[in-house]
Amino acid sequence: MRTRKPTSLLTNFDAPKMALNLIVKVHPVVLFQIVDAYERRNADTHRVIGTLLGTVEKGIVEVTNCFCVPHKEYADQVEAELNYAMDLYDLNHRVNAQESIVGWWATGKEVTNHSSVIHEYYARECNNPVHLTLDTTMANTTRMGIKAYVCVQLGVPNGKQGCMFTPVRVQVTSYEPEIVGLQLCAKTQTLPPGQALSKQGGVEPMLDLAQIAEASTKLLTLVDQVLNYVDDVLAGKQIADNQVGRALLDMVHSVPKMSADQFDQMFNSNVKDLLMVVALSQLIKTQLQLNEKLTLLTTL
Repeated sequence: MRTRKPTSLLTNFDAPKMALNLIVKVHPVVLFQIVDAYERRNADTHRVIGTLLGTVEKGIVEVTNCFCVPHKEYADQVEAELNYAMDLYDLNHRVNAQESIVGWWATGKEVTNHSSVIHEYYARECNNPVHLTLDTTMANTTRMGIKAYVCVQLGVPNGKQGCMFTPVRVQVTSYEPEIVGLQLCAKTQTLPPGQALSKQGGVEPMLDLAQIAEASTKLLTLVDQVLNYVDDVLAGKQIADNQVGRALLDMVHSVPKMSADQFDQMFNSNVKDLLMVVALSQLIKTQLQLNEKLTLLTTL
């Protein structure tokens, strides 16, 4: 196994100018990876850092992935395995070429003295890097504090200069598959009476029909809430909200105009396509299992 010598980062540098109107959008998988890296840290390590990967477009930094970078912090310097970080980034770039370095993350609820040292390295790797902090201690609170910063250069021309970490807006956003996973994780907090966790400490995914039934129940609940809101506005019990009205109008216009027979035909066609995909997936799974057993027999 090849060993790498930690690279020392100098402590004195001039921080670049940053844009303050950025919006940082973080996906849940990034938060899970940060927490996992914190739980797997060494016993003598109090803080974990890593690289943020994502995209930047029109003043919005979307963080979709990250990885941990081994490092050590001393009183006057920081040692980080930069070669390891670049190798890991190159491997990730081969899988997903759209993800690039957008900044770095660290566990903790505040910016330390060594943060400017680490930020200097990422300022050379990308333009306007973002620093994300995640409070994994959860002291006196039930929610993890998520904050994002950009580094702004301070000082006078031909004089002393420094940098200051200025907070920017941060939001948690999710893709539709991520929402499904989060909803399944949320069920472990409030289980129905009589249902217990599995031996691995989790819940089993529901069947397809059970998911459709649950989604239909939630949809009916939301429709009832919308109808109650509209009735209250028409009766003068509640003040109308123009933004809600526009959203309802867009929702009504998005519904295609078709008869009941056309809807049944479209629904049946989609069901047939779904069943065909399920049958093909089961057939492929059976072939893979058969191939695995035949390969095992030939090696004996």
